[in-house]
Amino acid sequence: MENQVVLGASIAEVNAMRYTPAGLPALDLRLEHESRVTEAGQPREVKAAIKAVAFGTTAERLARQAVGSIWRFTGFLATPRNGKHAVLHIQEFQQD
Repeated sequence: MENQVVLGASIAEVNAMRYTPAGLPALDLRLEHESRVTEAGQPREVKAAIKAVAFGTTAERLARQAVGSIWRFTGFLATPRNGKHAVLHIQEFQQD
């Protein structure tokens, strides 16, 4: 089974850098996506806000990016132990 997500989105909110118990940098973000897709033969406006997290050097690089900037994020979805909703774990990002 595969779990890979590619999402074009803007950085809507960035929390302060935190560190895992092992000392790994971690960054929590909120991403926003808007697009137009065709579903069941009909055009549809799509808007989504998603929580995301990055670790290590990816977190350090993301922390330097401006809120509102648009990127293509690649990663996977996972539900935190104490959470209800899936979170995008960002493994890579590049200018969209």
